[in-house]
Amino acid sequence: MQAIWNNTVIADSDETIVVEGNHYFPPGSIRRESFAESETHTTCGWKGLASYYDVVVDGARNKDAAWFYPEPKDQARQIKDYVAFWKGVTVK
Repeated sequence: MQAIWNNTVIADSDETIVVEGNHYFPPGSIRRESFAESETHTTCGWKGLASYYDVVVDGARNKDAAWFYPEPKDQARQIKDYVAFWKGVTVK
C-alpha cells in the first residue's frame, strides 16, 4: 500500500492494518520529512485520543491530513503509533 499526496509517496508498506476502512501504516513506513506535528487532537470512543500531523510536500501543506494513536485503548493497541490518512491523501 502507498499513501500519496501532491504526486508524492508519503508512506509505503505491505503491512498496513485496516480499521474501520482506513489503512494504518507502520510508523517506520512514513517519510518523516513529509510530516509536521499538529496541535489537533480528537477522541474516539474505543480507540482513544488521536494526534494529528500536517502533510507537507513541496511547500504545500495539508492540515491534519494524517492521524495516529500514541496511547490507544486496549482494544486498539495493535495500531499504536500507526498512521492513517484522509483529506485528499490517496491510499492504494
